[in-house]
Amino acid sequence: MSDQLDKLTRAFRQLDAVEPSGDSRNQVIDAAVLLFEEESEAAAQGIGDENRLNNQTSKKAGWFEWRRIMNIARPKLPYIMAGGASLAALAVAVNVNLLELAPGLQFEPAEKVVNETGNRGEDRSRDQEKEEEVDSLAGPLALQDADQSAPIAESFNQGLVIGKVARKLAVAPQSSAEFASVPSSNDVVQPTYKDQGRDKFSEIVTNPVKVVAEDPVSTFSVDVDTASYAFVRGALNGGVLPQKDAVRVEEMINYFDYTYEPPTNAEAPFKAHVSVMPTPWNEETKLLRIGIKGYELPKSEAPKANLVFLLDTSGSMNSPDKLPLLINSFKLLLSSLKPDDTVSIVTYAGSAGTVLEPTKVADKAKILSSLERLYAGGSTAGAEGIRQAYQLAEANKVEGGVNRVILATDGDFNVGITDPQELKSFVERKRKSGVTLSVLGFGQGNYNDELMQTLAQNGNGNAAYIDTLNEARKVLVEEAGSTLFTIAKDVKLQIEFNPSTVSEYRLIGYETRMLNREDFNNDKVDAGDIGAGHTVTALYEMTPSGTKGMVDGLRYQNSAAKSTTASDSNGNEYAFMKIRYKLPDSDTSTLITAPITTADEVDSVKSAPREARFATAVAAFGQLLRGGQYTGDFDYDKVIELANSAKGNDPFGYRAEFVNLVRLAKSAAALEPLK
Repeated sequence: MSDQLDKLTRAFRQLDAVEPSGDSRNQVIDAAVLLFEEESEAAAQGIGDENRLNNQTSKKAGWFEWRRIMNIARPKLPYIMAGGASLAALAVAVNVNLLELAPGLQFEPAEKVVNETGNRGEDRSRDQEKEEEVDSLAGPLALQDADQSAPIAESFNQGLVIGKVARKLAVAPQSSAEFASVPSSNDVVQPTYKDQGRDKFSEIVTNPVKVVAEDPVSTFSVDVDTASYAFVRGALNGGVLPQKDAVRVEEMINYFDYTYEPPTNAEAPFKAHVSVMPTPWNEETKLLRIGIKGYELPKSEAPKANLVFLLDTSGSMNSPDKLPLLINSFKLLLSSLKPDDTVSIVTYAGSAGTVLEPTKVADKAKILSSLERLYAGGSTAGAEGIRQAYQLAEANKVEGGVNRVILATDGDFNVGITDPQELKSFVERKRKSGVTLSVLGFGQGNYNDELMQTLAQNGNGNAAYIDTLNEARKVLVEEAGSTLFTIAKDVKLQIEFNPSTVSEYRLIGYETRMLNREDFNNDKVDAGDIGAGHTVTALYEMTPSGTKGMVDGLRYQNSAAKSTTASDSNGNEYAFMKIRYKLPDSDTSTLITAPITTADEVDSVKSAPREARFATAVAAFGQLLRGGQYTGDFDYDKVIELANSAKGNDPFGYRAEFVNLVRLAKSAAALEPLK
């Protein structure tokens, strides 16, 4: 405890307890409640555990919140009410000139609190007016807490003392810096934000079976995002099945690294690997596996990076799996960067502002200090944060280098522009500036995946979900090259099936990445980007001609149309594959083609390549989580058996973890119980 607080305590102990009149006591309480209700009307989303406050908050709810805040404040009230003075006595006693009661006791001028939302630099005029109104009545008086070195109360006023002291003790102490932050996250105890059942995912309609005679061409944009797998893992580790639309099968497949042979130079940045095998869940069909491996960029050749960390510090991030995990994750990312790379930090809550101007990674202590001072509070002006982050990235753009905004959030935007389509338009226009956008998602309960996917897909970046520090290490350290350094952009894949050998097909996953056939040759149509060393895997289930298909034939179809065949020389081809891409500094695409033939086929699942078998196991699991529309009687036990046969070298245990997740799914609850 500081000397000043000791002196103040002794001063209070010298006071005789004052027995207030009933009217005085009621006036004090009424004034305190009035102050609390005035300030809670504009309370931001995510400020506490219980029901959120809004303009329609009932008096009953207000009294409930008042009692809760007093419970938070109570442990520190003895320092103020020392000497056995009652709360009512304190309210009257503060009118006495304490300087006369305790000669030699000196008080430091009260330091103005910046604002209630912390480190975003939002407009403070309204808060300052309230503070100044109270301070003008009470005069300067500040209590200092030795452990926190920050004001816990600034001024007292008869009739307002209870509400003001309680409010000051209930919020995090703040410095007078333009973007306030706390000295240490360990010093501040804030209510943990908890929410449930508000996660948002775009509706996904599973790709249907297509008849080759009617629709022989399939076109889609590659996808290297992995967010879905990590979210599914978080749900299953919590004992609950993920909601169906949270499961994007292609992201689950592409979460894993596959040991495909890489290309040898960056000018031809892809090498395709193809295999055909029997389908484990349908003896009448075959699985076509297409694997693409990106060029592995040596670390010495990595271009200079200009990165802007755009961090959500709103009240909804006040949870152990959100802001604290976010801060530690970005500390790991720093270890992946070169000393001459540049890092900036923009944060947003009720408004947005720059916390760290562009700083060389060599000055790591300064960057870490900025991260450590962050804490959560306030509403979520995400759009304004995005605008300012792009502005900062463009102002410090590195020609020929990586210029990227990395957004870390739960996606719960609630101030300013919140419509995903409007934000999508902004991000699309900014692609021309050469600045890309990647998204890292955090937390469950109110995670807005729909918005995250929209931003990442249209910002020429990638989306990942961070549920553990180990996942942060995987995404930001192990896969830093593939996350940050693009080797090809607007990568599209098109498969034309041969009607003489294939009667039906369906693409497993990629529902949100489908393109029109004419989009393939149109270089103006955006598609996915691939980073250094990335692998991309796609699976088609196809029905060979002459076997029982999943779709009945048409009675009145012209028989001539049915037998539209390729020449005999193409009779051994199942399909023809095309890959179109642009090099990072080009606006004109390059085409790669290759036939898929019977030479790529194996006659049993056991003899299929190990990587194809494991990808198939993951695809089956994803389909089961989505309802198993096409998987027949293939169950979780068969997924485990198939995955165990294909784990191979698993140095980090990701494949073993997958098997454990399948086991968890067998006993997981269908719906989380209400907390």
